[in-house]
Amino acid sequence: MGGIRRIEVDVGKGGRLEFVPSKIMEPVGTVVRFNFDPKNHSVTESSFDNPCQPIEGGFSSGFIPTQSSPSGVTFDYTIVDDKPKWFYCGQGTHCQSGMVGSINAPTVESNSGRTHEDFVAKAQQAPPPSKVPPNAPLGGTLTVNGTIVTSLNGNVLPDKLDGLPTTTAPPIPIGTGDLPPPGIEAPDYYAEKAGGGKPTHWNWAPSFSDEAAAYLQFHSRIEDLLLHLLWDGHRKLEAGGAWAGVYPAAIVKTIGAWAAQSLIHRATTGEILAHYNRSIPASCKYILPSVTSSVNDFIAAFSALNNLQIGVLTDMSVHLAKADPFVVPFLLSQAGAKSRAGAVVSMIRNHLAASAPREIGLPAKLAWSYVMNHFVDHCPDKLAGMPDQPWKVLEATLKVEERAVSVQLKYEGGVPDGKAHYVAWIGPYGSLEFTELDEENMTSIVPGKMYGDIWIVVVDKDDLQLAEIPDHLVAGPQLVWIDDPE
Repeated sequence: MGGIRRIEVDVGKGGRLEFVPSKIMEPVGTVVRFNFDPKNHSVTESSFDNPCQPIEGGFSSGFIPTQSSPSGVTFDYTIVDDKPKWFYCGQGTHCQSGMVGSINAPTVESNSGRTHEDFVAKAQQAPPPSKVPPNAPLGGTLTVNGTIVTSLNGNVLPDKLDGLPTTTAPPIPIGTGDLPPPGIEAPDYYAEKAGGGKPTHWNWAPSFSDEAAAYLQFHSRIEDLLLHLLWDGHRKLEAGGAWAGVYPAAIVKTIGAWAAQSLIHRATTGEILAHYNRSIPASCKYILPSVTSSVNDFIAAFSALNNLQIGVLTDMSVHLAKADPFVVPFLLSQAGAKSRAGAVVSMIRNHLAASAPREIGLPAKLAWSYVMNHFVDHCPDKLAGMPDQPWKVLEATLKVEERAVSVQLKYEGGVPDGKAHYVAWIGPYGSLEFTELDEENMTSIVPGKMYGDIWIVVVDKDDLQLAEIPDHLVAGPQLVWIDDPE
C-alpha cells in the first residue's frame, strides 16, 4: 500500500556538470524527477557498454536550454523493473566529464564490474561526440511550468511552446471533487498550494520499530480526520457554500492552504509506512459540522483537532527519538506548521495567538479517546495499541469572574461512593497539575498559573506522570481555554 514514491534529481545545478544524486537506488514504481538548471543539458538513457550514446527504446528528455534556477522544467521517468539503468547528459563532452548517473546499479559487493563507479570510469573513456535521439521526449514526461510537452518536434526545447503539442492537467481546487484516499499520491497542485511537498531525500533507517509504526498509523488517522474537516470546511466557505462571505478571501485562502498542507502531511506519513511495508489506515466515517452548523463550530472543531495533533506529534517525537530518530524531523516540521495555523485560529477566536512557550504533549491514547468520542461514527479497522473502547465523554463548563476560577464537570457515573476523583490539567509540555473534584457539586478549582489551551481529564489518582494518566483515566480528555491572569 502507499502513494507514488518520487525522488528529485538536480541536473547541472550551480553550473556543475553532474546529476545530484547520480547514484539512485529505488524500488520499482518510483518516479525519478529530473529538475533542469542552466545552461543546456539532457538526460538520456544509454547502455553500460556504450555510456555516451542513446540506447534504442530508452528514455530521453531532449536538450533543455534554461536561463534560471529553478527553471520550472522537469522530466519524469518511472522505474518499471529492477534492471540497472544508465543515463548521461548528451551536451558536448558533459558525459565524458562525469555527468552520468545510474538507477539500481549493482553494488561493489557484487564484484560484477558493472557498478556505478565502473560506469563513471567507462564514460570518461568514451569517444566524443555524445549524441541524443533525434526526437524527444521519449520514455518519460516532460513538463514546462505545469504544461506537459508531448513532443519537441525535434530534440531541443524551444524558447516558446507555441506550435508544440501540449496538454495541461487541470488543477483540482481544494474543496471540490473527491478527496484522495489515504495511500494515494496527491497531484502536484496541492504541493504548490501547501507551500511545499513531501521530503525528497529521506535518509531511510535500516529498520523501523513496531512502536513507531503504531504511532504513525494513529497519526495518519488523526491527519485524515483533520484533512476531511478542512476539506469540507473550505468547500462551505467558498463562493456558493453554506458559509460563503463569513470570512475575508485571505482567510478562506489560508484555510485552503491548511487543507493542502494536511494532505501533504498525510502523504508523508503514508510514504514512511509504505516504505517499511506497514499498512496505511483507511478513512473512517467521520462526524463533521453540517451545513446547518455555524462556522464557529467548524473553527472550534479545527482548533481542538489541531491542538490534539500537535500534542500527539510532540508525544511521538519524545517516544521515538531514541529508537527511530530519523522520523523526528518530519514530525516536528509538521508540528511547526500546525502551530502556525493554531496561532491564526486563536486570533480568529479572539484569543492570544501564542499563549505558551511550549506546545502541549498529549499521550496518543488520550487523543484517540477524544477523536472516537467526538468525531468518529465508525472505522473499518482497529489500530494497534489503542484501547477497545474510548473513555467516558467529559463535559466542562468554566465559571468565569475576571478569569476562569472553577470548572463544572459532567460525565457518566460521576464519582462513586467512597472514591475520590481528580482533575488533571495538562498544559504546555512538562506542565501537569492536579486538583481534587468535589463529588457533591462536581466542581474543581482552576490552577492559578495555567492559561491558554489546556487539556483536562478526570483520573482516580493524583500525583501521576503524564505517561501514567491513561492507566488511571476515568473521563476525557476535553479542551478548555483559560484567559491570561494578567
